[in-house]
Amino acid sequence: MALLEVKNVSYSYDKATRALKGVTFNVEEGEFVAVIGHNGSGKSTLAKLLNGIYKPSAGEIIVDGFSSADKNSVFEIRKRVGMVFQNPDNQLVASIVEDDIAFGPENLGIPREEIGKRIDFALKAVGMEEFRKSSPTHLSGGQKQRIAIAGVLALKPKILVLDESTAMLDPQGRKEIAEVVETLRKSGVAVIAVTHYMDEAVKADKVLVLDRGVIALSGAPKQVFSQKTALDKLGLELPLSGIIADKLRARGANIPDDIISEEDLLGALWKL
Repeated sequence: MALLEVKNVSYSYDKATRALKGVTFNVEEGEFVAVIGHNGSGKSTLAKLLNGIYKPSAGEIIVDGFSSADKNSVFEIRKRVGMVFQNPDNQLVASIVEDDIAFGPENLGIPREEIGKRIDFALKAVGMEEFRKSSPTHLSGGQKQRIAIAGVLALKPKILVLDESTAMLDPQGRKEIAEVVETLRKSGVAVIAVTHYMDEAVKADKVLVLDRGVIALSGAPKQVFSQKTALDKLGLELPLSGIIADKLRARGANIPDDIISEEDLLGALWKL
């Protein structure tokens, strides 16, 4: 059984607005899934369904064996699916980093000794150990977002959902979050990232492309980003490396058609 199963899920804000229509996919332990699509495609609605902020209008979401169809399972689902939103300031609640990370576990009644261990674990996971006694107000945007992620990790979720969590960050901040995601994957935490940065989606194990509430494309990054005509119709661009590769091919360079990542591009250039 997959860690997360989304089965034919639909969601309506009202009778006239169906934000999602029959969405189905699975996520395995330690898998990194990127969700992309133009504005209004249903990305953030899907994110909020995954941890029970919204309940499906139809269909079912199963997290680690707990079903959204059972109202008694909502708490268990939220324990297993952590959410990090776009603006870290909206998730930081304390004036000291370690107090902020302790906030969630304290509210769950976790013993103080265990909370200390969880703070250590979460800070190490996001590479922010040296900022334990710092004030979040003195941190950069990327550092604040890492602390917001640490606050969620202290709850020991099995799935981390990043809902446009890098949208307000500069390139360095986005790089920091990408490093955190890689660390989490290796530890077995599944990561689902809603993003409009194609260069982030390239690093995923699987990409879901939403369009008007349905999954228009899905598969490994190379499978998805090789469908250039379909992406163009959906209003989406290739990752930067893919765009550069296209321009080089147009100038006669012998560049393979499946270039989508920086590593792929540098490897192809090295062989020229």
